[in-house]
Amino acid sequence: MRIAFLSTSSLLYPSALGRWFPLAREMTRLGHTVHFVTLHHDFTPSLRRPRRRDGVYVHYVGPMHVRGWGDERRPLAPLPLLGVALRSTLALLRRALALEVDAYHVCKPQPMNGLAGWLAARWRRRPLYLDCDDYEAGANRFTGGGQQAVVRCFEDRLPRCAAGVTVNTHALERRVQGQGVPADRIFYVPNGVEQDRFAGLDPAQGRRLRLHYGLEGKATVLYLGTLNLSSHPLGLLLQAFAYLSQSLPQAHLVMVGGGEDRARLEGRVRDMGLPGRVTFTGAIAPQEVPAYFLLGDVSVDPVYDDAVARARSPLKIFESMACGVPVVAGDVGDRREILAEGRAGRLVPPGDARLLAQGLQELLLQDDLRAQLSAASLEQVQRYYWQRLVHRFLAVYGEAA
Repeated sequence: MRIAFLSTSSLLYPSALGRWFPLAREMTRLGHTVHFVTLHHDFTPSLRRPRRRDGVYVHYVGPMHVRGWGDERRPLAPLPLLGVALRSTLALLRRALALEVDAYHVCKPQPMNGLAGWLAARWRRRPLYLDCDDYEAGANRFTGGGQQAVVRCFEDRLPRCAAGVTVNTHALERRVQGQGVPADRIFYVPNGVEQDRFAGLDPAQGRRLRLHYGLEGKATVLYLGTLNLSSHPLGLLLQAFAYLSQSLPQAHLVMVGGGEDRARLEGRVRDMGLPGRVTFTGAIAPQEVPAYFLLGDVSVDPVYDDAVARARSPLKIFESMACGVPVVAGDVGDRREILAEGRAGRLVPPGDARLLAQGLQELLLQDDLRAQLSAASLEQVQRYYWQRLVHRFLAVYGEAA
């Protein structure tokens, strides 16, 4: 089968790096032809030439709705954003129409790729499929209410136009069904990890990194993700760590990743009197992620009980399990299922900084408990390797796959 994935994210961005490209790669291993048609955060004409990566044809056709990556990520002002949106939508459509494919699969129900996919499918009389991996209207930072309304419109209506919808959480499964999509056209495919990317981890890498960041003898909490306050409640994490540091003076928080709110978070750390206890590493290359997880004695996924958290299948949890690093997460959405009812990680009530701190302290002080959760997480994560999950994903195409 020949499939064109239509995305708006370059391969350094989380959903493309952690979900769609691994799926595309596994599909090619099974004999399918996959074209990944997308945008780039620092697009130049030199990127237009298609390239083949791990068997997948990658086509960068235009600029993203944001500039830069990591700490350099910056949203566009409304007028430049409108120009980019129009040009990139047309670029996605032109490339989609130029490819000989059997179906189009839109990665996120967003305006640019959503409109391009819908038009291409109608023009070429090919089926249109959709992947929903987040609650876009609630999780993103918008320059105005109009932009949010447009995103919400696509998020609410595009699923009904699709021949099948893949979702990564049960909350999104219920949401799409509530929009009128029949249950037999919705396919639950949680996020996962690439087994070969996390195979053969060398503990010496973690020891070298701990030495580099001066973490010897410190009880280390690791957060790995985007430093974006509109989509991640990092204020909750800092408050929890402030409580933790009062009762556990040797505790240290390492925040791995970049984002437009890094400077604001560094300011909060100073205002809270924690500058010597929190380390910001900045953005790291994707291939460095497994080693950086080894920095932590535990990792953390701070959340509130809201629609955004319920709709999210956090890649950081799967990656932490693959590294054998126990995770402390708010008990929201699919996290209980992912962590095997708490046997493969510690679940705490969401949105409560004191209880999050208690959960972290419990693991940091109990070596035996950490070892038990580490072993259970390494076993549990085997359910979430992409070479297994790809078969769930292919079911959306029915007999054509």
